[in-house]
Amino acid sequence: MNYNNFRKEYLKQSVMTASPAELIVMLFESCIKNLKLAEICLNERRGIEKTNEHFQKAQKIIMELINCLDTSFEISNSILEIYEFLLHSIREMNIKKDLSQLPDVLEILSSLRDTWEQIARPNYNCSTKVC
Repeated sequence: MNYNNFRKEYLKQSVMTASPAELIVMLFESCIKNLKLAEICLNERRGIEKTNEHFQKAQKIIMELINCLDTSFEISNSILEIYEFLLHSIREMNIKKDLSQLPDVLEILSSLRDTWEQIARPNYNCSTKVC
């Protein structure tokens, strides 16, 4: 088995054994990673296709977060507005190939990730479903 197979198996096991909160942290981390990769591709002129690919992955992650949001909770409406802002900003950056919004988007994503990391800690008691 080569390195890539080990890596894929490790990732698969990590996802399969993660709690819902840990899965959300993984989504935020992947979104941040893809936006940073889009920035690298755009700055190093590696091609519009690769840049677009990373932006689209980030957009799909935000859409998944929107889709799993339980809107029966009042706070969910505020979270939905944040997710919609992020999705709009990422789409705009992709269309215009303009990264001026990237620092703000990354700051919001990092803040949300950090919050979910705290929730994912074993000693945190969260009995509600809000992504």
